[in-house]
Amino acid sequence: MKIAIYGYGNLGRGVECAIRQNADMELVGVFTRRDPVTLDTVYGAKVYSVEDIYGFKDEVDVLIICGGSATDLPEMTPRLARDFNVVDSFDTHARIPEHFAAVDESAAKSGHIALISCGWDPGMFSINRVYASAILPEGAENTFWGRGVSQGHSDAIRRIEGVVDARQYTVPIDTALELVRSGKAQKLSAGEKHTRECYVVAAEGADKARIEREIKSMPNYFADYETTVTFISLEELKRDHAEIPHGGQVIRTGVTGKDGVHSHTIEYSLKLDSNPEFTASALVAFARAAYRMRQRGVTGCKTVLDVAPADMSALSPEELRATML
Repeated sequence: MKIAIYGYGNLGRGVECAIRQNADMELVGVFTRRDPVTLDTVYGAKVYSVEDIYGFKDEVDVLIICGGSATDLPEMTPRLARDFNVVDSFDTHARIPEHFAAVDESAAKSGHIALISCGWDPGMFSINRVYASAILPEGAENTFWGRGVSQGHSDAIRRIEGVVDARQYTVPIDTALELVRSGKAQKLSAGEKHTRECYVVAAEGADKARIEREIKSMPNYFADYETTVTFISLEELKRDHAEIPHGGQVIRTGVTGKDGVHSHTIEYSLKLDSNPEFTASALVAFARAAYRMRQRGVTGCKTVLDVAPADMSALSPEELRATML
């Protein structure tokens, strides 16, 4: 499979590394909005301007789009799906239906396939929510994230005027986690389960009060959470917040039997040293699925919920039955 990377931040670097771990894939190149000659890649991949992408229509099987969900992917994915099979990691949960509709219109018309929201949440957590709710229909599901750095939320803060850089940590509330695991809590709101910590580097002379107000009032990101904003120097950010860990749990509790006499808990958890590298690895696995689905004639926009597990694996069906089933 010939894969190309569109965008080269933390996520793009992770995709470059992940492709090297998959023997059935070849990296065609990296396409960047920066000056290509200024970009050094991890393994020396060929680098091109994003303006050159349309000259590679016949050379790329799947284009992995490594942009931010706040402003990049809503524009990039529908546009690029007109000419390529694409995969993205769009992670603004509340806006997935409208993103799906825009991408589906584009991909369906052009005869391409687009897989959206292919990270770990949305992504792997989404799959496990569906599995658990199908198995335990009488129950409640709760998802916890962190403690870790959210790339999408950090990017959303960086888009605010006067912000030089930022890191946003999603922090589970321990008492809520304990309550859910005990089976005593029904579905809690995200704000009842988490707080958000924002570490922000402001430009010299920037209005910090305005920046804090814009962060705390941002819909879909911070408005529904207890959010703290701490302004720090760029040196402090680089020293204390260079790593990008994350993780979380999908927990479903439910009952079975006569009068719900027996209780059960299903828990799927992730502990990630590097949020972007794990997300990148998920994108690469879903790129394989997109390639195989397109080979079978599938077109239009799809999500991880439409993907068969076998399509993600480099193993053959025979190997999967012998080693994984």
